Amino acid sequence: MSESQEWCSKLNIWVTGAGSGIGAALVRLLVEEGHYVIISGRRREPLLTLQKAAPKRIRVLACDVGQDDSIAEAGATLREITDQLDMVIACAGTCEYDDGLTLDIKSYRRVFDANFFGVVNTLRESLPLLSNSRKPVFVAVSSLSSVVGFPRAEAYGASKAAVDYFMQALRADTANVCLRTVLVRPGFIDTPLTQENDFDMPFLMTAEQAAKRILIGLKSNASVIDFPKRLSWPLRLLGTLSPVWFNLIAPRMTRIRTLRKV
Repeated sequence: MSESQEWCSKLNIWVTGAGSGIGAALVRLLVEEGHYVIISGRRREPLLTLQKAAPKRIRVLACDVGQDDSIAEAGATLREITDQLDMVIACAGTCEYDDGLTLDIKSYRRVFDANFFGVVNTLRESLPLLSNSRKPVFVAVSSLSSVVGFPRAEAYGASKAAVDYFMQALRADTANVCLRTVLVRPGFIDTPLTQENDFDMPFLMTAEQAAKRILIGLKSNASVIDFPKRLSWPLRLLGTLSPVWFNLIAPRMTRIRTLRKV
């Protein structure tokens, strides 16, 4: 069966972080294509609202993927809902900036729990169900912020860089088994999180535009989906030309002028 034919069939898909942003936009597109989608998020109300669009093809599984107890309970419920998942899309995430280099450990842990450990927890609970699919796919949403070090983004960028490496290692470890892994690295997307940003966001895209880009990449069998190219290519170049980034660009972006004193 070709890749396009594969997508014509009805897939069982689990999407985390589905309450808003890219996750919600992906769910709407997947349902339009006739797939069956299990949607997760920390708050049940947005999920129930989303379910109204297609109550027969959407099941709600509210949970916090970054909390071990919550995801374990959700995993048990997930196995009651279905015995097979064809695709899992880990979209859940958060962002907290480190203003003034405070190194607030609680903030860092919140960010890593959601962005990194949330991906690990999601894979752990879904892997047995993915193994029952003929062509299982595991997708994790990272960020182009992982390509270079952005000021204030120590926690956020590091958590996304951890996702990048995790997905690369997972791809290597599953080279001889039937599991396709896909790393998604979007640029700036108009979501409730980015609406709180107090800086310019070049090439800002809507969540719907981002979701369409992701589906195109998934259908083309890509293992890494970076977009928009107008941002990803310059960042990749700057990642290899680090002196340019750290000597010319980063000094203009950082807000720190002196270190905190005891």
